[in-house]
Amino acid sequence: MFNIGDFAKHGRVSVRMLRHYDAIGLLRPARVDRASGYRFYEAAQLARLNRVIALKDLGFTLQQVRDVLDERVDAAELRGMLRLRRAELAAAMAADAQRLTRVEARLRTIESEGTMSAHDVVVKRVPSVRVAELTAVAASYEPEDVGPVIGPLFTELCRRMAEAGVEGAGPAVARYEDAPDGDGAVLVRAAVPVGAAPAPAGECGFEVVDLPVIEEAATIVHRGSMDDSMGSVQALARFVDENGYRSAGYARELYLECPDDQAAWVTEFQEPVSRP
Repeated sequence: MFNIGDFAKHGRVSVRMLRHYDAIGLLRPARVDRASGYRFYEAAQLARLNRVIALKDLGFTLQQVRDVLDERVDAAELRGMLRLRRAELAAAMAADAQRLTRVEARLRTIESEGTMSAHDVVVKRVPSVRVAELTAVAASYEPEDVGPVIGPLFTELCRRMAEAGVEGAGPAVARYEDAPDGDGAVLVRAAVPVGAAPAPAGECGFEVVDLPVIEEAATIVHRGSMDDSMGSVQALARFVDENGYRSAGYARELYLECPDDQAAWVTEFQEPVSRP
């Protein structure tokens, strides 16, 4: 027989871990001295300890390990557990590979520019939101064409919402898409989250629509006037390109803070993305 210290050395685990396994009934000592309380283990118990270590190394919980060792899990269930674990590991590896790509892209940026970028991009899920919306047309996506359209559009939307007794329920959203005639014009949509039911524009002077969820959006926070947003836009585009993504739809702008001083504005750009 081995005392607990020698058994721990042979099993390459800590004495503290063996005491924990005893406490939860995973690996009981073969004998416990009544007078001293010392635990003693038989050599044959090393086989069970090795199985515990092997199953833990596969990522199973201690409860799952005990169920397997005590034969509470049949072969079919064990195959299912292993397949699930395989899927979890594959997902973790894919996530780590994406992180590695982002790290390498950040390193290239630092090496080329000699400094850490002030623009941080986060890929996240953007939930669906119900909005009141007005649409107008701008000549192009250039700021000098969009600016004179989007501001008055929001002003008019807020006026019509007030007349209809509809209150806003969150930060405003702007979105843009190509006009159907294909001459380079842009549909500019000003939107404000609301709790009202969907309605056609003819009934209240604006539409109430549900913006769909964006499962993956590359997002960046821009601080300052929209006239100075090109640096943030370019940083977002560079991130999408360098990290193996591709654009998957039209971008949105979420206006988080819009004080009178536009230099203090806080806007989040949201670019739907996917992987090839």
